[in-house]
Amino acid sequence: MESHTIRQGIISLLSEQELDARDLSQELGLKEKDIYEHLAHVARSVAASRGRFVVTPSQCLLCGYVFKDRRRLTRPGRCPQCRRSKLQNPSFRILT
Repeated sequence: MESHTIRQGIISLLSEQELDARDLSQELGLKEKDIYEHLAHVARSVAASRGRFVVTPSQCLLCGYVFKDRRRLTRPGRCPQCRRSKLQNPSFRILT
């Protein structure tokens, strides 16, 4: 993967399987925070090339609340319904 840019690597991985930012950071050897910055650009690149950038939203593991209307790609801090912070990370996939 040395000849790929970071964003090309993200696109390649997400085209094969659904992953969250933690999985991507481990695969690419980057900080999770840096992955989120790249994901916004990847989403625009995929849309420009007629692909689909699919986000599976975060979900509260305690009460089941789904963050379906959230626009940010990052993990929310806490659940607005039960006020707890036991949340599943959002995951991403690219469909062509």
